[in-house]
Amino acid sequence: MNRSNTAKGTAKNIVKLSARIAEASPLRYTPAGIPAINFVLEHESEMQEAGVTRQVKLTVRAVAFGALAETSAKAELGKFQLFTGFLINARTSKSLIFHIQDIQDIQPI
Repeated sequence: MNRSNTAKGTAKNIVKLSARIAEASPLRYTPAGIPAINFVLEHESEMQEAGVTRQVKLTVRAVAFGALAETSAKAELGKFQLFTGFLINARTSKSLIFHIQDIQDIQPI
């Protein structure tokens, strides 16, 4: 691993995932008063890996904050969308949480 490529400010943590909202919690507010909503996203696709087609199915825990949380609280479950954001470790476990920064409607492929 080249340390110069991972120096603070140069490493990138950008995730784009086409998925459907499988579950959504009620809109809540952080202790600082920021709107927040938790989601479970479901993704299904076929990917090429080592020359072989692979079926991919996954679920991802996700969260949105601020105005995005307020607008996405009205989102339709099961609708195919493109989610953009970044990954962090959950504070209470070693699992990952997808922090959503943008949601776009797209057509399924």
